[in-house]
Amino acid sequence: MKGVILAGGKGTRLHPLTRITNKHLLPIYDRPMVTYAIEALVAAGIGDLMVVTGGTHAGEFLRLLGNGQAYGIERLSYAYQEEEGGIAEALGLAERFADGDPIVVMLADNIVERSLGPAVKRFRTKPDGALLLLARVPAPEHLRHLGVPEFDGSGRVVRIVEKPEDPPSDLAVTGIYFYDEQVWDVIPALEASGRGELEITDVNNWYVEQGAMEYDVLEGFWGDAGESIDAYYEVNDFVRAHGANKKAAWSTASG
Repeated sequence: MKGVILAGGKGTRLHPLTRITNKHLLPIYDRPMVTYAIEALVAAGIGDLMVVTGGTHAGEFLRLLGNGQAYGIERLSYAYQEEEGGIAEALGLAERFADGDPIVVMLADNIVERSLGPAVKRFRTKPDGALLLLARVPAPEHLRHLGVPEFDGSGRVVRIVEKPEDPPSDLAVTGIYFYDEQVWDVIPALEASGRGELEITDVNNWYVEQGAMEYDVLEGFWGDAGESIDAYYEVNDFVRAHGANKKAAWSTASG
């Protein structure tokens, strides 16, 4: 299994902090944000990684990470997203890197308290379809800004709704996804959304429609440090007080 870290975007929700750098290079407590995603994947046994970035600050990732060995990476590759074409388009740049292997994709502004090891082990054992990591978000007003799964009576995901006015569950789709090789056929067939981007939710809903979507529910803290200025500082405060990527058991709730 290989890992893809998506670290592009303009970071407009973190202006003015991002006027001078990529948001994923901003500090979370005592180190750059992107290094938490690297640590999470490496600690889970993923040593072959690609960082996808873009914009005018892409070279700073090379200056920070180099060949990746200082961060425990066995092989580090880079890809450059020339336009703001969406998360799914950015992921599409990793097709040759994946070379038919299953992949775990992590948005670089996602910070988790607990290890990704159990989910990596689960998908390695049966690398078919897709696996989403979900987080419990009790506040409906927060869920209205996120992707939210809807379940049937047996606990299977029947669709993922983006920014729902009436959230169908209290779980949110985090920016951590596992895919088999079918994803490279799905992405080229996507149509751009109203904002002119290829949406990762459309990729996930394709797997849902095929009956090939599974999920795990994260225990502990999950935060999207790029969601807003307030969220950025909330993540900073949590990591400073409690740390991140800790080895611990997960919930057995899954689908």
